[in-house]
Amino acid sequence: MNTDGDVTEANRWVRSRIPGAGALRHVQTEPWAVVHRAETEGGPVWFKACAPHQAFEVPLTASLSERWPRVAPEVLAYDLERRWLLMADGGEPLRVLGNPPERWLEILPEYARLQIGEIGRVPEHLARGVPDLRPERLPARYDDLLAAELPVDVTERAALDAFRPRLRELCEELDGAGVGPSVQHDDLHMNNVYLKDGSLKILDWGDASIGHPFFSLFETFRFLGSVNGLAPDDAWFARLRDAYLAPWGSPRETFELAMRLAGLARAIAWLDQREALLESDRADFDVGFDEILRLAMRRALGSPS
Repeated sequence: MNTDGDVTEANRWVRSRIPGAGALRHVQTEPWAVVHRAETEGGPVWFKACAPHQAFEVPLTASLSERWPRVAPEVLAYDLERRWLLMADGGEPLRVLGNPPERWLEILPEYARLQIGEIGRVPEHLARGVPDLRPERLPARYDDLLAAELPVDVTERAALDAFRPRLRELCEELDGAGVGPSVQHDDLHMNNVYLKDGSLKILDWGDASIGHPFFSLFETFRFLGSVNGLAPDDAWFARLRDAYLAPWGSPRETFELAMRLAGLARAIAWLDQREALLESDRADFDVGFDEILRLAMRRALGSPS
């Protein structure tokens, strides 16, 4: 979507699905997608052209929309070959509302039910290119992380290297804890949950992976801490954990184990995203990567970083 010809063809495509739709208006360009908005009689719609390395987002979003309309985006049309999505308006992100924890009490059980329902479809999602970050894969992917140029000092590097055997043990323990891998959004925070007419929906599945489902709350909790200023022992975290775990049968010990590893899984996912970026796009990206890596080290290794 970087030429006039592309936009012209996209306009034709949108109007073939929604007659009378207004012209596409550019909203955002990122290394992973280009987003446009168009006005229609029924309100705005959103056109998203995904980058080649995130082609999986189109079939994933479309399938979740069909099966889980209460929580996934409303997909109006899609084109697998061109990696295009056309979606209904989702309303306002929770960011605009100040990221109220009360809203997370509503959406997290619905999200958990989606994940439970998608466990049986893991082979289908993997076949469509959704990244594989299942616990059994994490030790090998951890080696990939260590092979990268990381923003750590010599002491921190040594601690990460020494953690290899323990990571393998924890992954084996988590893999055998009785909660199978599923789709996990991996970017589940205030910018990607939207409210419209009293209903909450989770948008932007481009960071999703197949992994331990409980990994999802790493970002949710990170933003509640950094944006809302909630202390680690704030009662909200326990309330949200319990609301999310209720559909799973409330396996708190498994959740705590998953959260210990979730930051490292998130750092690995960010590393994959980074590899797809141009060098000029990496500086801003690395600010968030550094924050996630250091939080991951504190959680998993007990590092003071």
